Amino acid sequence: MAEAMPESVRIREVGPRDGFQNEPEVVPTEEKVRLIGLLGETGLTRIELTSFVRPDVVPQLADAAEVLTRFEPVEGVAYSVLIPNRKGLENALQLRDRFQEANFFLSASETHNRKNVNRTTAESLADLEGTIGAAREGGLSCEGVISTSFGCPYEGEVPAERVFEIAERLEGFGCEEIAFGDTTGMANPRQVGEFFAAARERLSGPELTAHFHNTRGQGLANVLAALEQGIDSFESSFGELGGCPVPPGSTGNISSEDLVSMLEEMGVATGVDLPKLIAASTEAQKVLGRPLGAHLLSAGPVDWHR
Repeated sequence: MAEAMPESVRIREVGPRDGFQNEPEVVPTEEKVRLIGLLGETGLTRIELTSFVRPDVVPQLADAAEVLTRFEPVEGVAYSVLIPNRKGLENALQLRDRFQEANFFLSASETHNRKNVNRTTAESLADLEGTIGAAREGGLSCEGVISTSFGCPYEGEVPAERVFEIAERLEGFGCEEIAFGDTTGMANPRQVGEFFAAARERLSGPELTAHFHNTRGQGLANVLAALEQGIDSFESSFGELGGCPVPPGSTGNISSEDLVSMLEEMGVATGVDLPKLIAASTEAQKVLGRPLGAHLLSAGPVDWHR
């Protein structure tokens, strides 16, 4: 049975990390910092800045420490960093005063997890237990991100029971928030509705967050299905930047401006200034030198006053 539609939602903007990570060229640090500043002025209350990954593996994020050092925080915005492992956390904690939230990830699919981080899911969980504990000791709010929650391009169906078991482990490690990722855009609205109905019954403690990709054009339809189950926390990327670097054909996250436009038109408050968000994505297009996939970048917001 559908829950009452939320009156408002929280959005975490992941473009500065998830988006720039997947660009073929390295975005200059000063441009990253400038765009983060523009995003901070939009009313977004959560922004993922970067990740402390190995520079030889992800050169696009080799400037993580510099980005954290140079950006200007905006009051009322919670900034987060994606943490791949214990070493990444140690590096991030050297700049602990520059961010408030830490995000940790693994895949529900064994094959995807091996291809993404060269570990079994069990090995990832074993590392995350101590790493998340150390992050909590450092005063950070922690989110566990479960990739391929709705399907795997290598294994096909991923049983929801397996996803929920991983979520319970992450909650036990200290995660206050669990994000379920449709990493390669395989989810459909009916599946999403059934999944989150079951998730809300199974997981009563942590905040439940939906992270959809628009690989097959169903991203916003999946948002609506999650909303109808009472989910009020979402992750998206300005301009529709990002994607998953492992399987071929995986395109970007749902667009932040398309998400905000749909929600506001439905009467669901986001707190985001849509023209400012579109302006930030327009600047990102200039920096990258190509059109981005967000529909509002070409169509503009709905105008009811003509």
